[in-house]
Amino acid sequence: MPTEIRWDRMTGPELKALAGRDALVVLPIGSLEQHGPHLPVWTDSACAHEFALRAAAAVADEVPVAVLPPIWLGLSEHHLPFGGTITLDHATFQAVLRCVVRSLVADGFRRLLIVNGHGGNIDPLAVAGRELAVEFGIPIVTTTWPQVAAKEIAAILTTQPGVQHACEGETSLWLALDAAQVRQERIAESLSNPPPNPPAGFVRFYSFEERAPRTGVRGDPRAATAEKGEAIFAAVTRALAAAMRDPVLWTTPDPVWDAGRGLRPQ
Repeated sequence: MPTEIRWDRMTGPELKALAGRDALVVLPIGSLEQHGPHLPVWTDSACAHEFALRAAAAVADEVPVAVLPPIWLGLSEHHLPFGGTITLDHATFQAVLRCVVRSLVADGFRRLLIVNGHGGNIDPLAVAGRELAVEFGIPIVTTTWPQVAAKEIAAILTTQPGVQHACEGETSLWLALDAAQVRQERIAESLSNPPPNPPAGFVRFYSFEERAPRTGVRGDPRAATAEKGEAIFAAVTRALAAAMRDPVLWTTPDPVWDAGRGLRPQ
């Protein structure tokens, strides 16, 4: 019988036992936001959850692991012009993550991997991960799945260099995962008008009405196939599984805020 890896399917005593084995907790994070006329708003959350489950299953015989249900809310205000989007603000996002980490520590868990599926969460997670790791004294590793196998994904895709939004990559994932979720008759109308090209090296807020005019899609989903989706799933799963096994990621953070930390011998 396969080892159970899903937190939501385990009992309290089973999870208590896992905590006693220094289990790795995996938290998928996504969003609930528009993905063009052809993909469901659940895309980022569903994909992050699937990657987390596949990677955890790959290491479960070696690493005690539990995958939490995905956090389905992220920072998605840039998608609001296209409808169907529910979003948090930064302060609430940080507070939700802190409550999750605080609960895990109270439950006895000491390691957390966050698998992110939404680009708008990248910067907030970078800040939250470092602050919460120091506050609670546990390793909190964050990653956004397209970044862990960027070269492999680039070799799989044929119309774009990497995963964008409701694109060849994400559409391929849905075709592999559940093709019925893809409104394939609407793919042909999903291309956006060309976006503006701001100068390199400068950052400001742009909504997707500005970045992906007309449809809210970045990239070309017409080239998507289930075979490409399975290849992406396999590449990212390998990378995440390797990270779960890598002891370098799971050392205890330096308690930099401890009183007198700067006086200790090096």
